[in-house]
Amino acid sequence: MRFKAIEIAQERPSRKVDLTGISVSENFAANVFTEDVMPSYLSKDALTAIKGAIKSGTKISREAATLIASGMKAWAEERGVTHYTHWFQPLTGSTAEKHDSFFEPQDGRAVSKFSGNDLVQQEPDASSLPSGGLRNTFEARGYTAWDPSSPVFIYENTSGKTLCIPTVFVSYNGDALDYKAPLLKSLSLLDRAATDVCKYFDPEVTHVQGSLGIEQEYFLVDRALYTQRPDLIMCGRTLFGYMAAKNQQMDDHYFGSIPDRVFNYMYEMEVEAHKLGIPLRTRHNEVAPGQYECAPQFEEINLAVDHNQLLMDLMDEVAAKHGFKVLLHEKPFAGINGSGKHNNWSMISDTGTNLLGPGNDPDSNLSFLTFFINTIKAVHDHADLIRASIATAGNDHRLGANEAPPAIISIFIGSTLTEVLNDLETNTKTDRGSEKVINIAKIPEIMVDNTDRNRTSPFAFTGNKFELRAVGSAQNSAAPMTALNTAVANQLIEFKGKVDGLVNSGMETNAAILQVLKDELTASKRILFEGNGYSDEWVEEAAKRGLSNVKDTPSALAALVSDSTIDVMTKHDIFSKRELESRHEIQLEDYQKKIQIEGRIIDDIAYTKIFPATTRYMKEVAEAINALKASGMTDSDVASHKEIIAEVNMHFSRLKSLVDEMVEERKKANKIDGNEERALAYCFNVKSKFDDIRYHADKLERLVDDRLWEFPKYRELLYIK
Repeated sequence: MRFKAIEIAQERPSRKVDLTGISVSENFAANVFTEDVMPSYLSKDALTAIKGAIKSGTKISREAATLIASGMKAWAEERGVTHYTHWFQPLTGSTAEKHDSFFEPQDGRAVSKFSGNDLVQQEPDASSLPSGGLRNTFEARGYTAWDPSSPVFIYENTSGKTLCIPTVFVSYNGDALDYKAPLLKSLSLLDRAATDVCKYFDPEVTHVQGSLGIEQEYFLVDRALYTQRPDLIMCGRTLFGYMAAKNQQMDDHYFGSIPDRVFNYMYEMEVEAHKLGIPLRTRHNEVAPGQYECAPQFEEINLAVDHNQLLMDLMDEVAAKHGFKVLLHEKPFAGINGSGKHNNWSMISDTGTNLLGPGNDPDSNLSFLTFFINTIKAVHDHADLIRASIATAGNDHRLGANEAPPAIISIFIGSTLTEVLNDLETNTKTDRGSEKVINIAKIPEIMVDNTDRNRTSPFAFTGNKFELRAVGSAQNSAAPMTALNTAVANQLIEFKGKVDGLVNSGMETNAAILQVLKDELTASKRILFEGNGYSDEWVEEAAKRGLSNVKDTPSALAALVSDSTIDVMTKHDIFSKRELESRHEIQLEDYQKKIQIEGRIIDDIAYTKIFPATTRYMKEVAEAINALKASGMTDSDVASHKEIIAEVNMHFSRLKSLVDEMVEERKKANKIDGNEERALAYCFNVKSKFDDIRYHADKLERLVDDRLWEFPKYRELLYIK
């Protein structure tokens, strides 16, 4: 089957996408109920109601919802839509939907119906999706509620179209059971806190919007090869696999020319994304062979998260048409780079100002320094929460693996801004000279940014935004964004309280701002680091500074229920203590289940594929030895053949012992009652054996006759395109 899969993959034709006569401008948001489309389908009152909800967060009455629903249905049916769904993001990490038809039987005929109640609220089962104990099996009721700030869209499948309504998902008691509800709360909090601080510098500011650009890394493998790898199918990553002779050591894949078949996939994926209003702009080869990246323009955070979740679904669906499988796991292949989801975060005022834009003179831009330093202080104070927000079983393989930031949360700001902050703290002035440029003959001047880039930093300032580089490629970005928004908003509120206290005591406003900024900088500067985050020296230095270095997910997740997290989240009504505890339970359970599945697949592959292939090979070599000796050769003549059998048998025996030990540890872990204790047992007693198991299995792959090895190897998975 392996060789048949290779043949299919090698002969698979490239799928051409023909969009002759269709421009990007015509195609973009063609399947979205945008504000430009609404006036053609909504009454004046309905239009006022929905725009008020989008712009100001005002509630939509049931009467207005009925009018809006009627217009939406008319728009959707003109485009061939027959069903609608409340599209939501439960704590599984993926999206969820239950489709209902517009049509109902009435007097022997089909009548099209879609009421305001259908638009605003539905009742999916709240006990069958993760709740962390918030819902029992006999407590099934939950609600999805329409989020008007994220536009309704039409999703096209091969045989039909569905009207998708972005919603939050809550329990009967009002507990958040999704990623969107807490994110929306954190965005509202950030808006209020940042707007209040903005008024120190510009009284005209009435609203601040969080801005986010999510870079998405992924791997593509041929679907025929994918189907022959049980580990990829069940776990999303290869649990075995000897490194190909050529991997990424030549540095020739990054930004290299895109293979035609891959290009056609990217093109169709972009076309379909544009229909849904997803502003994809960038595509390129990533560092590892078989790895790629796409990136959109920046959007409001809630919309950016929705679009990224939608994009991940879309990527896989389009890939199937091209005979590909998209791998979104953070580390699908050992020995080469894994995949991340870089979250580029900033804040934009309604007057058009990027609050993290330094301008031409960061020294004198007091507004910039205010938001810049307060963000640093926020991440410093809640570093463990940020770390917990990006903690997953998949990301554990990637963080600190010479391709992604380490588990130590630090902040890179660049040499220029480091000098600016030093000057602020010490009341000095460093001469930084004139604007820096790079001059090359016949080439236009290259403007040098105030900051370099540091790919080893988990949270790096990159010119006019912070880039949270530690988010895993398969994650829902809502979790880290909720943590970051809340931490920054809380810090801005505390900052304003301190400034106002000094002003009320008689200090001039700007002097008070500078004084508090100096204090906050002094209290948080230990988190600033400009060097190599991969070095052993940084691990030692970080420990001296008192920075956490939590390398495993179960330990990192403890921050979700720490006193500081509970305090900040409950104080601002982002989460209740109950909701935080439920998320802690859900993520611990998710971790242990993933490790459990990986352990079961390791056991299965070892016994049903590796051991039989190895046994057949040893038998063939033994038969060859007997045949050679029968032809007159001596023991010394066949000594090398015997050495091969001995080496193979050594790895075979060691592999079997390790697999059996791992299985026993898995059985022990399953008997542990406590969720946290069970997750830790899976981490340190079960998962800890995976690398040793893999070592011996991969040695066997290198030694056993290639024609006997049943599942595709790295050289085939990564290079057949």
